[in-house]
Amino acid sequence: MRLVFSSRFVKKYRKLSTSLRGKTDDRLRIFILEPLHPLLDNHPLHGKYGDCRSISITGDVRAIYELLAEDLAYFITIGTHSELYE
Repeated sequence: MRLVFSSRFVKKYRKLSTSLRGKTDDRLRIFILEPLHPLLDNHPLHGKYGDCRSISITGDVRAIYELLAEDLAYFITIGTHSELYE
C-alpha cells in the first residue's frame, strides 16, 4: 500500500506530541502491510466523510483516509474523535 498525505494531515501530525507521532507512525506501518489489521479498527465513515474510512491511532485519535486505488491511500486528516466528528 502506498500512502499520500494532505497538507492538512501533515500540519495536524506535526502538532501531535512526540509519543502520539510515534504511535501514528507505528499504525501507518501496520496499515501499509495489512490495511484491515484488527488493531486498526478500519471502518467506513458516514456523513461529511461519506467516501472515506478511518483507522484508530489510539482510543480517541483517528486518521481519516480515502482509498484512491487498490494500493493507494490518501490520508486527509488526523485528530481526536471530537475534533473530527463535531
